[in-house]
Amino acid sequence: MDIDTTFHVDTDAGGRDPDSYSPTLKRFHKLLWSKPLINGKFLELKDDYKGPYRGSYLYHHSDLGEFFLGSDAITHSYRNQRKFKWITEQIPEHVDELYDAGSTIGAFTLFPKKQIDGKNNINQARGMDPFINDRFDLTLECIRRYYKGEDSPLYETFLRYHEFFDLFENFEGYVQFFLLEDLLDENQNIKFYLPFDNFESKPDFKDINEYLIYKEKTLEFITARNKRIEKAIESRMS
Repeated sequence: MDIDTTFHVDTDAGGRDPDSYSPTLKRFHKLLWSKPLINGKFLELKDDYKGPYRGSYLYHHSDLGEFFLGSDAITHSYRNQRKFKWITEQIPEHVDELYDAGSTIGAFTLFPKKQIDGKNNINQARGMDPFINDRFDLTLECIRRYYKGEDSPLYETFLRYHEFFDLFENFEGYVQFFLLEDLLDENQNIKFYLPFDNFESKPDFKDINEYLIYKEKTLEFITARNKRIEKAIESRMS
């Protein structure tokens, strides 16, 4: 299984969004996440969908259901987010370091891509909700709460995609399938990048020091997940 965890997927995206335009990232996703679910059934992902939906990226159709899945970057340097320019322009070397690490496969996952009832999909909702702002540690907390039936800023969005989350049966199954264990502590609680206040305030950076803390925690996660991906590949090939 040819997956290079050091490859920067922005290099073959033609200057466009790797989630949509990197053929290497798409191939990595297809190889990584085509595998057995916790119930033993195989989630085979295909990239040759010929139906009417124009936004197909990776596709699955079986007795498990029909799923149109798209790539989503789950770590962000915020290099291009205007409201954080006052921070990122002061420490460009740190921002670039995080951006580069976030261009490897360890910084990406799959979510359902097709909109339901014209409402935001998960990728869109994560980016637009001011209490999430594309932070994956906060997204994973919302997923944990979803499986417990608890409210969160993304709960209504997740309900629309309950068939996708049902594939993994529970939070532990979801985490194990997508190799996200390194964002949890020994008690299966989220290891937040910055102090968490139960979604009471927006996750903005107060100063450069907060950004640097966020950067280091995010780098730790990307590095650990890439190593976990490598081990998973080795295990499948042995």
